[in-house]
Amino acid sequence: MISLNNTLAIQMKSGHHKAHEVHKPLTFVISTMLAGALIGVADVAMFATAGPFYATHQPAAMLIAGLAFGVGLILVVTSGSNLATSAMMALPQAATGKLITWRKAALVLLLIFLGNLLGAIALSAIMTGTHVFHGDTPAQAMLEMLIVAKSGKSSLALFTRGIMCNVLVCFAIWSQSRTKNDAAKMIVIFLCVAAFISSGFEHVVANMTTFSLGLMHGMPAATFAEAARNFLFVGLGNLVGGGLLVGGSMLALSGSIREAAQKAPHISDDGVVTVPSEVQ
Repeated sequence: MISLNNTLAIQMKSGHHKAHEVHKPLTFVISTMLAGALIGVADVAMFATAGPFYATHQPAAMLIAGLAFGVGLILVVTSGSNLATSAMMALPQAATGKLITWRKAALVLLLIFLGNLLGAIALSAIMTGTHVFHGDTPAQAMLEMLIVAKSGKSSLALFTRGIMCNVLVCFAIWSQSRTKNDAAKMIVIFLCVAAFISSGFEHVVANMTTFSLGLMHGMPAATFAEAARNFLFVGLGNLVGGGLLVGGSMLALSGSIREAAQKAPHISDDGVVTVPSEVQ
């Protein structure tokens, strides 16, 4: 297993790469929109597969939803696209290691968030032509019930559920970085994502698709004001969970931050360092 310090170097390098990808506007836009759309695909898969269970109030509904949604983060990782929730860990770690400035980290995170939103909206627009959410389908019923449930939650509930969601998402990203085995990477991502969905936690990028679909299909509980409230409090919760609780904890546990920062530009995704021995 890759050492904690080398894993920190990998995440710092990831944050550094995200920050500098913004200077390639076309690549950056495609990467961020793709991540939003891929999480949206997982959202749709969740509604389509778990809908029949959710609509009839079956106890296994959220477990089925979690298992179906697991494909989303796997697709994001394997495609190399740019997701806001994992960037909430990598960008602050890169800033802590002084590979980028805090100002740039904040700006890039905002741009990734907006790119994810555009991708979710584009995916939702395509989905309107599929009729998956038209009529009295289980997927449509589950979508509408979830939007009603999300709209009924207090801002504190959205915030704390957002914290717990991104604790699991960022531990998934951190943990898969510690192994060179592709199968192990997929398994740990799948299990962490299934856990947060099954627990009813809140993921801001997934909610982008949920509310976009609701708005495009004219569901009464889906309003622009409620979508904005959800994105604000869930997004802030995700930031605390990923950036502070996971990112901060791993900074504290992974040894020398300076050493990891020195390794970061010279470390591969499988933890191999190619720098002089004095900084290894």
